[in-house]
Amino acid sequence: MGEGQRPGLFASGLFSSGPERHTGAVIADRFDRIAWRDTYEQSAGLRELAGELNERYGRADGLLADMFLAAYKANPRLRERAETDPSRLVEHQVIASLMESPEFAALRRLTAGDPYAAAMAVLAQAAALRRTLERSREAQEQAERARQAQGPAGEGGENVEAGTAPSPMPPAAQHTAQEARSPATANPHIPDIPDAADIPGMRAAARHAVAQAAETVRDEAALMRAWGVAPGELERMTFDRRARLAERLRTSRLARWAELIGRFRQMADGERARKVENATGELVGVTLGDDLSRVIPSELANLGLPELRAVFAARYAAGELMLYDTQGEQAAGQGAVIACVDTSHSMYEAGPGGVPREAWAKACALALLDQARSAGRDFVGILFSAAEKIQIFRFPNGRPVCIAQVLDFAETFLGGGTSYQAPLTAARELLEAEFDDAARKRGDIVMLTDDECGVTEEWLRGWNEAKRRLGFRVFGVAVGAPGAAQADSVLDALCDNLRSVEDFTDVHAAADLFRVI
Repeated sequence: MGEGQRPGLFASGLFSSGPERHTGAVIADRFDRIAWRDTYEQSAGLRELAGELNERYGRADGLLADMFLAAYKANPRLRERAETDPSRLVEHQVIASLMESPEFAALRRLTAGDPYAAAMAVLAQAAALRRTLERSREAQEQAERARQAQGPAGEGGENVEAGTAPSPMPPAAQHTAQEARSPATANPHIPDIPDAADIPGMRAAARHAVAQAAETVRDEAALMRAWGVAPGELERMTFDRRARLAERLRTSRLARWAELIGRFRQMADGERARKVENATGELVGVTLGDDLSRVIPSELANLGLPELRAVFAARYAAGELMLYDTQGEQAAGQGAVIACVDTSHSMYEAGPGGVPREAWAKACALALLDQARSAGRDFVGILFSAAEKIQIFRFPNGRPVCIAQVLDFAETFLGGGTSYQAPLTAARELLEAEFDDAARKRGDIVMLTDDECGVTEEWLRGWNEAKRRLGFRVFGVAVGAPGAAQADSVLDALCDNLRSVEDFTDVHAAADLFRVI
């Protein structure tokens, strides 16, 4: 072996030049080998697993590579058993059992072409792989004892003590002993290899391992989607960075509520899709007119019938076409979307389903982040509690969203009491600066809180003046605090639109926000 060459996993059939016998079970080309080598060198988990298996069983070289390639390749092909080195028949059958399991196709849909996901699938099968190799070693040792019991003559009779009957040989050992004496395996340097079918529970173990690997890969993909990490962004990440991100997402303060965050974002995406294209405000019904941008589909269908085209033209000229009717809020301009999220102690309190007020509020805020990005607007998250406790997170439009910053925003909890003036003053100053710098008006502020507090008259006058001058809107959400949403409350005086949410498992309670923001 040349200087600097790594033994073990890279001294496998993947690099074998022998035309007849190969130690690798999956047929691979040069690019496949490069993908495996790069992934192996980046993954500490793969290297640790390989070292452990080589030390305990002496047969990890090539096996992990084959498992990786089976998951990674778009159309993996298993090498013929007759082309496999006799010392690698067990490994060949391990891979065959994995690829033949009904669950393997589902796994490969998640991992094909993604080296990180393929490596994760290998690591998820580590426990099952250890059990399979242990059973293989036990079967091999049993076969060796059976061969020794038969003696040099191959029958075993001369080694049986007088007056005792020879012990029956287990079927697995009989088959292995016969194979060990066959010309194909008659090599003193090759250990006895039990047939894979004789290894107890191999196929069942393979099915379980593949199903578990698919579940692991699927869960991580769902976790990434819930937190808004796009597939393209994942592809650009290094292996270690992606692994660290996955670990942080799994251990985040709000990790338990990733499913809620994902549902919130999905709901918001659906509400955006429901908006009528080029229409201002909220859809409320059908009216008559001549605005072709709001003509309903059934009216347009008349153009497809030659005999009705003249009718369509006459109705258009008379302004009697059926149109979508909209009313309500004027479409927001280019101003920023600002979510002010209360993180006082009371936001820890859980509601229906055990969902904390904080989790619902931050899930809503993250969906508003998506809303702003979709509309090409800046987003600002303001976390607040008492007057002296405030933290601002900026997500400018035109720059990629940093997932680490998103997690910082989601995980930060300030504690303490509640003050309206501090976060709303910060929001007003941000919109004033935006207007001064870019002349953008009509921003949107969303206030998510579970408490009510007072504001001074002087501050309220300045607030109303800024609203008039900058044209921004304020939406209030009383999270688990219906009293804060009453008609005579301070929050009602501050907001143009106010609602109360008490069921924190219901993401649709704030659906209308995403139709008007």
